[in-house]
This record gives sequence, C-alpha cells and structure tokens, in this order.
Amino acid sequence: MSKKLFKSGMIVSAMTLISRVLGLVRDVVIANLMGAGSSADVFFFANKIPNFLRRLFAEGAFAQAFVPVLTEYQEKHDDQAVRELLAKVAGTLGLVVTLVTLMGVIASPLLTALFGGGWFLAWLNDEPNGQKFELASLMLKITFPYLWFITFTALAGSILNTRGRFAVSAFTPVFLNVAIISAALFLAPKLDQPEIGLAWGVFAGGLIQFLFQIPFLFREKALVKPSWGWHHPGVVKIRTLMLPALFGVSVSQINLLLDTFIASFLVTGSISWLYYSDRLLEFPLGLFGIAIATVILPALSKKHVNAEGDGFAKTMDWGIKAILLMGVPAMCGLIVLAKPMLMVLFMRGAFTLDDVDMASYSLMAYGSGLLSFMLIKVLAPGYYSRQDTKTPVRYGIVAMVSNMVFNLIFVFPFGYVGLAIATSLSALLNASLLYRGLHRAGVYQIPRQTFVFMGKTLVAAALMIAVLYLLLPSIDTWLALSFMGRATQLAYLIGAGAVVYLLAMLLLGIRPWRMKAGF
Repeated sequence: MSKKLFKSGMIVSAMTLISRVLGLVRDVVIANLMGAGSSADVFFFANKIPNFLRRLFAEGAFAQAFVPVLTEYQEKHDDQAVRELLAKVAGTLGLVVTLVTLMGVIASPLLTALFGGGWFLAWLNDEPNGQKFELASLMLKITFPYLWFITFTALAGSILNTRGRFAVSAFTPVFLNVAIISAALFLAPKLDQPEIGLAWGVFAGGLIQFLFQIPFLFREKALVKPSWGWHHPGVVKIRTLMLPALFGVSVSQINLLLDTFIASFLVTGSISWLYYSDRLLEFPLGLFGIAIATVILPALSKKHVNAEGDGFAKTMDWGIKAILLMGVPAMCGLIVLAKPMLMVLFMRGAFTLDDVDMASYSLMAYGSGLLSFMLIKVLAPGYYSRQDTKTPVRYGIVAMVSNMVFNLIFVFPFGYVGLAIATSLSALLNASLLYRGLHRAGVYQIPRQTFVFMGKTLVAAALMIAVLYLLLPSIDTWLALSFMGRATQLAYLIGAGAVVYLLAMLLLGIRPWRMKAGF
C-alpha cells in the first residue's frame, strides 16, 4: 500500500492502457473488415478456445500458483535454488503445454464440435451453417499454437513481476494487437477468406510476445535451460496448487465458453455481439482490475511468507478501495454510454447500426457485472498468496453451476443478452463467496471506513449518471454527426462524467491521490 505499490500499479495501468487502446483499434479494424456476420463469428470462436486455455496454463491458474512459490524461494533460498526451480518449472510446464498444443491442433474438429455444437449439427445435416464448422476447425489449427507461445510469455512475466519489473509483462500484449492489426490491414484483404489472415495474425502475435521477453530474462539472470522436474519439491508444490486453481481462477472464462456453446445455437451475430461487448468490458477490467491484481499478488505473497498478518489485511484493503474508486464509475459509464461507445468504435464498414443496438444490450448486461469481475481479481489473490487454491475452487464450482442455471433462466426470454446477464450474476456470487471465505478465516474483514468509502463512491457515481443523462444526445443527433463529431462528443461526455465524479468525491471528503498512502 506504500508508495512503491502505488507506483507499480500506475506503471502497470499505463502499460495496460497502451495495450487496451491498441486492442480497441484492433477490434475497430476487425469490425470494419467483417462486422458481426458469419466470418466474424468463426474468427472469434477460433480465437476464444486458445485464449481460454491461456487463462488456465498461463495468466490464470499457473501465475496464481507460481508467483507465491517463487516468492517463497526468493525470500528463503539462494540464487542457485531459484534458478533450479525456474529450470524445472520451464521444462515441466513446457512439455505439458507442448503436448496439449499438438493435441489441440490435431483434434481441432473435435474441439469445434464440442464448443460449437450448433455448427456441428448444421454440418451433419448439410445446413448452411455447416460451413462455419469446417472453417472454424481449420482456423483453430492456426490459432491453437498461440497457447504455447503465451504460456512461456506468462512464465517470463511472472518471474519479472516478482522482481518488480511490472512494465515489461504489462506492455507485451501490445505486440499481439499490432500483429492482428497488421494482418487485418495487409494480409486479410488479399485472401478469399479474410478471417484466415486474422488467424495468422494471432499466431504471429504469440511468437513476437514470446521473443520479446527473452532479453529481459537474460538481464535478470533468469534465462535458464529447461529441464524435466515433475518431482522437484517446488514443482510439486506449484502443480498441487495449480490443479485446483485451473478451475477456480478461470470460472469466468469457462462461463464465456459455455456462452459461446449456447450462442452457436442462436441467431447469427450472437457470438460477435457478445465478443464486442466483452472487449469493451475488458478495457476497464484490464486497466484497473487486472493491473491492481498484478501488483497485489507478489506483495501479499511476501507479507504471508514473512507472517505480516496486519500488513496483509491492509494490502487487501488497499486493493478493495482502489477497485471501488475506479470500478464504480467505470461500471456506470459502460452502462450509460454503451451505445455511443459502440457507434464511435465499431459502426463503419460491415458493422451496422443494428449491430450497435444488439451489442449495446449485451454490453449493458456485462457492464452491470464489471465491479464483481474486478473484485474477484483482488479477492482471489487473498487465497493464492497464502497457497490456498482449494477454497476458491469450491466457490468457483458453485458460481459455474449457478451460471448454467442462470443461462437456462435468462436465455429463453432474452436470447444472447440473457447469457451476459447470467455471467454477471455468477460473477457477483463468486465475489461474494470469496469475500465471505476471507472474512470467516479471519484473514480480511472490510472495515467500517471502507464501507463509508464505498457509499461515497456510489453517491458520486449517481451524480455522474444524472449529469450524463442530461448531456446525452438523442440517437438521431448521434447519427447526424460525422465520425469526428461522434468521437468528440463521446470524449466530452467521458470527460464531463470524470470531472463530476472527481468533484463529488472531493466534496464528500475523498482525496484519491492519498491512495498511495492507503487513503
């Protein structure tokens, strides 16, 4: 919670901002190229499966299990023991991921049938949508090796993060976005099926990210020769922690895959509308939620290793307050400005006003769960830093089963929007269970002053919403504006909302810049 933690969070946020902005540019280019039709559905499908596995093997479960163990080794062992751990982890994880990648490439038709059941049935019955199944199977062979590259990228990033080098791993995703944008602009238009060009962009992006990390590992003297070490004590501890975390930390991703499966039975465009909504949701989630979680995990791990119970709780509280400060206005802004943002970012080329309308409904549904998604990112490290991966798994199972039930409840009256509603509700349940577990274990209890702080953020956000609704032009006015006019108007609304929120917080006695001192 110190200045160092605040500085680290700002660095990660700044690097993440660059990546997210380029990510939006990437999605703008894709929307212009393919809109929300069949080609877009297939590309997003082929990209989603390796990204889901990336969360399991790389950024999610592996990082949550690896960082606490690596921190422990760095605090209690010599450099030789740390280098041996890195070599054994790289060799063991590398072989497992290599086998999974090969299996994914070979079995791409089976994976497509499993997660795109609607397309597979259409293919069996010689229906028009059957071509989606064939194309998705081909594209999955191209995008699946991304898993191999990004796993080692995440391994390198975790090592650098434990040594306070947060900027490198936070900046690395920029190269994926640049690769896909380049493929969309220069390769895809030359192909009969432009979506295949985008798939090659994903492949190239993974390779570049992997290569970018190597010099920084060398500088940290952490570039080691991988070796098999299944029974190495550190590897045993990591895989013991990782196995349950495979499920627990990736519940939201599993829910998104379930949404994709159900959406494959719905009207064409459903997967794309959900994708574009999710991409806008990921912007504030990555900028604030994931950035805060990235810097808080090593700090919590170190305080746990050194038995600093009070410091652990204060660090958790810093994370909660930071999420409330950023997450509440971001959530409200996404909901109120859903349609204007989609119009400015995506409404051109093949992406029509009807697509804007359809995607705005799912964006509002996803947006209502933004604060819950962010809180999960901060609460989960409270378990993983203490090398407890089993408890979040129990909560994850409950959340995932609940998501299935919510899907059944909401998909019939609301279609694809019901899937977004179900995902947000399951995230709320997951966050609530995570907090209750920390509370019952005596690890962290939200103090009274944090509840007061929460109330003030809600009041400030309510004032912001009121002002935005007063300033928000009609849809006819938006349509009459040029692209630059819409962009200027949107920037004005976002700026006005931010100023109102900040002024309201100041009037309520909150000084955000005191965040570096724990408020």
